[in-house]
Amino acid sequence: MNRLNEILEFNKKFVANREYEAYRTTKFPNKKLVILTCMDARLSELLPQAMNVHNGDAQFIKNAGAVVSHPFGSTMRSILIAVHELGAEEICVIAHYDCGMSSINPDKTFARMEERGITSDIILTLGHAGIDLRSWFQRIESIPESVHDSVGMIRMHPLVPLWVKVHGLVMDPETGRLDLVIDGNDDASS
Repeated sequence: MNRLNEILEFNKKFVANREYEAYRTTKFPNKKLVILTCMDARLSELLPQAMNVHNGDAQFIKNAGAVVSHPFGSTMRSILIAVHELGAEEICVIAHYDCGMSSINPDKTFARMEERGITSDIILTLGHAGIDLRSWFQRIESIPESVHDSVGMIRMHPLVPLWVKVHGLVMDPETGRLDLVIDGNDDASS
């Protein structure tokens, strides 16, 4: 059985047994919190447990490196919707040590793309069209500095109200320990 069929088969039983009832909540985060974190699979259960965040407590936004790379990209749009439509009042940007984005190499990524059927002509054509793939796949040099940059982009965004607290943290994916980078309660640090 393929993975999709396994998922669908499990889902039928999940719904039939009404297991969803344990997860019922509203779309509004109970703790009025947005968490931007990395898509790393190690964080899926560890991060919420390490923060005492349960289903319905927070809006989770995940991407590679927990990075806000553009002030008007989809990550920032999600943050703004959480604040203005879902009542979030605090934002935590939480990256982690040993992040794959700190070791990414654009040349190796391009080679993997070619191995998977993306021709070098496509990569070159995108470059000629003004898309800087090398920068887009650039590695994170410093995890804490990256968190600081993302917090700054959120904090300085013209559509983020001044009363929204924006915090920055880095997590140890082995232990769940959180190291504070920026305390959004301290206006001087944001």
